Parts: sequence; C-alpha cells; structure tokens
Amino acid sequence: MRRVAVIDYGMGNLRSVSKALEAVSNKVTVEVTSDPSTILSASHVLFPGVGAIRDCIAELQRLQLDEVIAQAAQTKPFLGICLGMQALLTHSEENNGTTGLNIIPGEVTLFDKPVDAEGNKLKVPHMGWNQVEQTCAHPLWNNIEQNSRFYFVHSYFVSPADEAVIAGTSRYPEKFAAALHRDNIFAAQFHPEKSQRAGLQLLENFVNWDGQS
Repeated sequence: MRRVAVIDYGMGNLRSVSKALEAVSNKVTVEVTSDPSTILSASHVLFPGVGAIRDCIAELQRLQLDEVIAQAAQTKPFLGICLGMQALLTHSEENNGTTGLNIIPGEVTLFDKPVDAEGNKLKVPHMGWNQVEQTCAHPLWNNIEQNSRFYFVHSYFVSPADEAVIAGTSRYPEKFAAALHRDNIFAAQFHPEKSQRAGLQLLENFVNWDGQS
C-alpha cells in the first residue's frame, strides 16, 4: 500500500487534492499532515499550494517544514503543485521579492501585461484551460496525450536556471515552463486535481511512480 503525505501548511486545495488522489487508486492511503515524521515516513510526498509565496515560505519556516521538504525532495517521489512548484525555486518577484526554498535553482517572474498576436492585453492571472506540450518522456506523462489541456490559475511563472529540467511548456502568449522534473521531483504549474481526465491520470502516474525517470 502506497502512502501519500499531502503537506498541510495552511495553504492549498488540501481536500480536493486528497480526494483526487484517493479516486485514482485503491492502493493508496492519503494523509494530510504537517507532522515531519509522518511526511518523512510516507512513500510519496505532495506539496500543494495557492496564495502568496511570502505567506507560504513564512508558514513553512514557522512549522519547520522547509527543512522537511528539502529532505523529502531528495529521498522519495515528490510532486509540487502551483505555488508548491514556485516555492521550490530560488527567488520570486512576488511580494516585492521573496526567497524560495532553492531546491531547483531559478526565478519566479510576473506575467507583465502580456498581449496576444493582435496586441490585445491578456488578463493576469492566467486562469483557465491551456494546452501543455510535453518536452520529455517522463513517467508522469504516461497515458497522457501530447498537448492535453490542464487547468491553470497563476500570475507568476517559473524560469529554471537549467532549461533541461523543463518537462512541459505552455503559452500565455509566450512559452513558459508548465512542468519541471529533476531526479525524484516533478512539479506542475497547473492543477491536476482540477484538470479532469488528464489531471487524474497524472496523479495516478504519481502514486505509481518509484521516483526514477
């Protein structure tokens, strides 16, 4: 039986994420927890998040979960979602600049008044369904068609220092990193728990993943 720890630091779609994980497999136990020992003893760890990154980092530090996340991200299958992806990087422009966890070197940057091909301003946050181009053959893409649509809600996007860690891209209107991978880490800017069939398939792939690419 796989056991997934969903990190609870007071920010994130904890109920919807945990329910989605339970729906994709009858061979998984899901625990929403802020307890370090529970997180580190799980077979898989999911780091969700919505909201402001400064509040996220402050709560992680207050609960001493920043060190737990760093350890888990080195030792077991690890999935970051939305803010849980952005927090893995080195620095974010949000909140006049916020230092991230620096697990994946890179920057988090604001969509600065993007315009479409006709010169019309696009709304920020980028919200709704968008296609994702898979840029590598990763186990979490198994049985997900190329250019499948996923659900996004974000005002900032990640720019990793090493483009080789990009696992998928989308456009708004310029290309941006929609998913990252490195060793036993996979991270998605979109919300798989809100992305219907493709999103549930990604979560199923995650709970069946051994952390090897």
